Amino acid sequence: MIPAGAIRGAAEGGVRRFLGIPYAAPPVGTLRFAPPAPPMPWTGVRDATVPGPCAPHRVKDFPGLDVAPLIGRGWQGGDDYLTLNIWRPDNGRTDLPVMIFVHGGGFVVGSKDAAVHDGSGFARSGVICVAINYRLAIEGFLPIPGVPTNLGLRDQIAALAWVRDTIAAFGGDPANITVFGESAGAMSIANLMASPLAKGLFRRAIVQSGHGGMTREIGVMQRLVRKLAKLLKIPADAEGFRSVSPETCFDALEKIAMPTARIDLRDAEGREPVFGISRFTPVHGDDVLPQRPLDALAAGAGAEVDLLIGTNAEEMNLYLVPTGVRDRIGRLLATYVVHRSQPHARKLLKAYGMGRAGVKPGQALTDALNDLVFRWPARRFAKAHRGRAHLYEFDWRSPAFGGELGAAHGMEMPFVFDTLETTTGPQGLTGEAPPQDLAARIHALWVGFATDGRLPWAEFDGETRHVYSLSAGAARFEPVMPAAPFLP
Repeated sequence: MIPAGAIRGAAEGGVRRFLGIPYAAPPVGTLRFAPPAPPMPWTGVRDATVPGPCAPHRVKDFPGLDVAPLIGRGWQGGDDYLTLNIWRPDNGRTDLPVMIFVHGGGFVVGSKDAAVHDGSGFARSGVICVAINYRLAIEGFLPIPGVPTNLGLRDQIAALAWVRDTIAAFGGDPANITVFGESAGAMSIANLMASPLAKGLFRRAIVQSGHGGMTREIGVMQRLVRKLAKLLKIPADAEGFRSVSPETCFDALEKIAMPTARIDLRDAEGREPVFGISRFTPVHGDDVLPQRPLDALAAGAGAEVDLLIGTNAEEMNLYLVPTGVRDRIGRLLATYVVHRSQPHARKLLKAYGMGRAGVKPGQALTDALNDLVFRWPARRFAKAHRGRAHLYEFDWRSPAFGGELGAAHGMEMPFVFDTLETTTGPQGLTGEAPPQDLAARIHALWVGFATDGRLPWAEFDGETRHVYSLSAGAARFEPVMPAAPFLP
């Protein structure tokens, strides 16, 4: 029994699971562009054995790679999608540590129900695992005039507050909550560390392939509002966007996501903090994020939160290897791609070897973007944090695509959740025979950190620069990256 009513879950394999529990009212009608409202009470017993709907989005195929385990199988229709899943051990223990997962997907796709982040493994390890949905794209991250900003982040904050207030009913300890997420989910958590509205809602944070550097000014993002309104043939205001259904927007979202779309989201210094990976990001300059997250951290925001943050060694391989871009792109186009986001494109690519004998332009581009987009900003975030921070690197290389996919974006996920079976196979992210012993070790590290904060390596700082190699199981000194002078 929870405040909104009674629920019925299921038990199997030593795990109790409760799926599709509402933490907020359905975001439709007058609530579509409103802050999350409390869930509607129900009578009788609610069936919590099926996942239910997810936020409206459209998933496209990825060349030669099955990404459904990572992001789900697309939109599962229905209004009541501000929901969460809970997995707990099938025993009578209470005061269990709690982990809340925020899924990735570029703020435009994804679901709490993707197979790779099934929380059963954490439950078997003695942790309550929670996974949440939140509003995406136009509904979640478009600062439409007349609409509250950062609705997707507000949904996440509402979910965290629900867990704090309700998780004891499932045997969880509301004073021992760890939030974790990957990609856009990791960016979200980094932002929540800096948000005054999320203060006190979690004790620890794990940021996987993310950081706080991917927010935009509201004025810059309103260029996207106007572009989408033009494509949809509606006024660029709240009334205009309320007049079109989420499904109607899918084609327009695909058009503005194309590299050829004429939309400039650079700031006054000529920098695009997301490097074209997604048009949608949270914005700063409102009550959710009054400051840029890095500035807020430097001023002491989130200092009470223990932080585990890290990246994969070859993040951009996910985007540039299956598509063939890394092997085909020439010098001029590589320079143009970087110039769209970075004012010193030639100097940057030269720092990564472009023009040097034996270095292909696509490899220089890939190496530069690995550091610019993910690796160096994560280090900056750890250094700016005024509390405890530990840094890891996931460097196991997948044999997929003839061994060229490597330690790509998202690769750590099945190791963290101990769900390698979901990504194993001829088109699987981890190839045919990924190492189960490494998954067991990485999963145990996450469990230990969530339980009592323990980690087997020293904190990160700008001098010692300890970075823990997950594959080697040891910390090492890491020098400053060539990307460092090119980011503010």
